[in-house]
Amino acid sequence: MKRFLRSAAISVFSPLIVASACTRTPPEPTSTSAASSSPAAAAQSVSSSPSEQPARCILATPVTPPPAAAPAPAGRCPKDPNPHLLSMVDLSIETGRGPVPLKAELAHTEAETERGLMFRTQMPEEQGMLFDLGPRREHSFWMRNTCIPLDMLFIDTDGLIVGILENVPTLNDTERTVGCASSWVLEMNAGWCRRHGVRAGQTMKLPH
Repeated sequence: MKRFLRSAAISVFSPLIVASACTRTPPEPTSTSAASSSPAAAAQSVSSSPSEQPARCILATPVTPPPAAAPAPAGRCPKDPNPHLLSMVDLSIETGRGPVPLKAELAHTEAETERGLMFRTQMPEEQGMLFDLGPRREHSFWMRNTCIPLDMLFIDTDGLIVGILENVPTLNDTERTVGCASSWVLEMNAGWCRRHGVRAGQTMKLPH
């Protein structure tokens, strides 16, 4: 799956998500326009104690999910030129239902991040791919050569889930972002977050 990294005024490079040495100093820029159709524009600054800590940019999970996305038709999914799996890590997300354990392949090199989940036609329910994107900033992803519809969880340096893109459709180059800075992205099968009660504002235990 190819993806882009983007900061306030810089589009890093067209192939996939690869972190570079660009950082942005908090507080994150946010939008207060609820009328915008863009998920990124709906991101809000959230602070439980404004007098003690800076506001956090979080794109709230909507009550109603976007329409379900279907897997790519078999005839349209590109053949994988080099099938392989990355090393696995154990993760856990704290939800209102209790901890949700999962496993994820860890992508942290430029090549691994650029390839992502491209060409895959299936993925186990409790397995995903975690991208270590390095310095925190606003990241954007696309779905080129990606045949599995996905949920994308954008995660800050302390494990806070700052936004989730649900039911992202396959095989398209549309850039998508939650509009908040993050350092990690977790990709799971589409609908996984709803099935497990995972929402923005919850916390994931990051790998050591």
